Amino acid sequence: MNEIFNALYYIFPAYCANASPVLFGGGKPIDFGRKFIDGKPIFGPHKTYRGFIFGLLVGTLVGYIQEFIAPTYGLPAGSVLRGFSLSLGALTGDLIGSFIKRRLNLKPGAPLPVIDQLSFVIFALLFSLIIEPSSISFMGAALIIVLTAPIHILVNIIAYLLRLKETPW
Repeated sequence: MNEIFNALYYIFPAYCANASPVLFGGGKPIDFGRKFIDGKPIFGPHKTYRGFIFGLLVGTLVGYIQEFIAPTYGLPAGSVLRGFSLSLGALTGDLIGSFIKRRLNLKPGAPLPVIDQLSFVIFALLFSLIIEPSSISFMGAALIIVLTAPIHILVNIIAYLLRLKETPW
């Protein structure tokens, strides 16, 4: 049980970064509405600078809070750098997922199982391991990947019920 807590605590900045654009997004699309060589949007109108920047800020702040509270509460050490790298990875993975969905002619918000649930977390792990190669065990990373899919589905359903999202996926 402790291994599960540590894994979820580790990835928490990425979860927060990935969820933040739902609350703080909007504004100018990252792709400026431009099309890729196939004539389809690069990312689509739902991927915005404001969402990306707020996601990065929120995830980094969560990393800072983890770093600050860890000694007091006996929690695993977090760090601003880890929070930043997890957040940047999560948001990059989400952009890559959107890019793939646009190539498959899926509209923003349309489901693409596995890509929707895991692209952000896989890239978050990769980015964090580049910065801190020994920061998480293989078992911890495996737990994160296995647990993220059901957590992601549940959080999206809750966001939909709270009318924060247009779709429950």
